[in-house]
Amino acid sequence: MEAHGGEMVWRPARSACADVCCGSGDLALLLAAAVGPSGAVTGLDFAADMLQDAARHEAASAADNPGQRSAEVTWVQGDAQDLPFGDSVFDAATVGYGLRNVADIPKALSELQRVLVPGGTVSVLDFNNSSQPLVDTLQGILLENVVVPAAAAYGLEAEYQYLRPSIKRFPQGREQEQLALAAGFRKAVHYEIGFGMMG
Repeated sequence: MEAHGGEMVWRPARSACADVCCGSGDLALLLAAAVGPSGAVTGLDFAADMLQDAARHEAASAADNPGQRSAEVTWVQGDAQDLPFGDSVFDAATVGYGLRNVADIPKALSELQRVLVPGGTVSVLDFNNSSQPLVDTLQGILLENVVVPAAAAYGLEAEYQYLRPSIKRFPQGREQEQLALAAGFRKAVHYEIGFGMMG
């Protein structure tokens, strides 16, 4: 989903960016490469161990790409529902596979809108709770018969079993748009991608 400032698609020309629910830091590092050394990127996650992984990921990426000119990422432990930042401090923000796991999605969207500068943008990427029965059925089959068994082979079954029920609880595209507008964004657009399985 894209929301605009907030309208919710990130524009690479922006310079101060936040990746909320950053996990191991993949999106934050992409943002850092996009804005370059003159930009600023903050990665926020609730879990301290994920932030440690993200910092290691950043160090490994720098070692593997010594000529790459990226912004340094500031890693911050915090809650997406109560962001530890002032008002209007980021030009853009991303949330990758994190909004679905937030207890209070409207509150998290309101916080994202608060920390964006006027006209700032947010991009949210997650599994899609499709309204199309065929897509929903196929997604369930893939998760339950491919993804979870593959994870179980690595001893990670518990970490992946929650995916299907969490996706079914996640607001559908039109609902996400309405939640973003209610949070104060001027415009919100949900796009289905990956054959409708993500958005």
